[in-house]
Amino acid sequence: MGRTGEVDLSQLSPQVLDLDCRRETERIVSRLREVVQKRFRRRGGVVAISGGIDSSVTAALCVRAFGPDRVFGLLMPDRDSAAETWRLSRHVVEMLGIEHKVEDITPILEAVGCYRQRDEAMRIVVPEYVPGALSKIVLSGKYGTPYRIFHLVVRLPDGREVRARLPSREYQVIVAAQNFKQRTRKMLEYYHADRLHYAVVGTSNQLECDQGFFVKLGDGAGDIKPIAHLLKSQVYRMAKYLKLPEEILERKPTPDTYSLAQTHEEFYFPAPYEVMDLCIWGKDHGIDAKEVAAAVGR
Repeated sequence: MGRTGEVDLSQLSPQVLDLDCRRETERIVSRLREVVQKRFRRRGGVVAISGGIDSSVTAALCVRAFGPDRVFGLLMPDRDSAAETWRLSRHVVEMLGIEHKVEDITPILEAVGCYRQRDEAMRIVVPEYVPGALSKIVLSGKYGTPYRIFHLVVRLPDGREVRARLPSREYQVIVAAQNFKQRTRKMLEYYHADRLHYAVVGTSNQLECDQGFFVKLGDGAGDIKPIAHLLKSQVYRMAKYLKLPEEILERKPTPDTYSLAQTHEEFYFPAPYEVMDLCIWGKDHGIDAKEVAAAVGR
């Protein structure tokens, strides 16, 4: 299936992303043992648990590789984290039976000025903004339109919602401040990895790696990344095979970085992950971009 002429584009559907989950699990587990225990000579793995599909699958694979007694889960909420994130994270670590610790990163973020610098930039864009107001950044306009512009959405304490175009400077300040969150979490992962003589196991998937949807020296860092070769759709297939909770399978992907609920498409990706996965699959298999676009209806 490596050449355009060998692929029936009318069949370019989610089925092309199917994989033998049992064989893939065995392969990943074997690789984790080989790299972490034999090459790195580390005893187990530290995984940051977010209650999302990627970290849940990664943790489940580590349990199969090292056993539950050698996997350490870190739950690292901050004051903007959704209640659902906290609840599902606890559900995952309890289901897997792994040791875990809750590290509330809010005090660290306050100390480095994360919220203060973010709030100052937001107040320039929305003067009514006050600390405690809920907010998020969204990318307005449909994919394929000439311009897609970032907007700041703020829900004020009185319930009013304000939406304002986000200038480049303020956008960069807000994103830079928010990136403290991922980098703080990674710092704590490495602390516990050093303390336990474990490896830090990254949770990025292929779609995120391909599109650059990660924070440098933050969630993009890790000693080994066992699902970095799997597209998002394939991670969901693995989650089902690994019998992860239905709530995890049904949860809509979210970065959970801002205090208002935010989807990946609102902030970064131009299309749903199902479409993005097929586009990447087509690119990797040498299919012409125009033909892939026609096949996925874009």
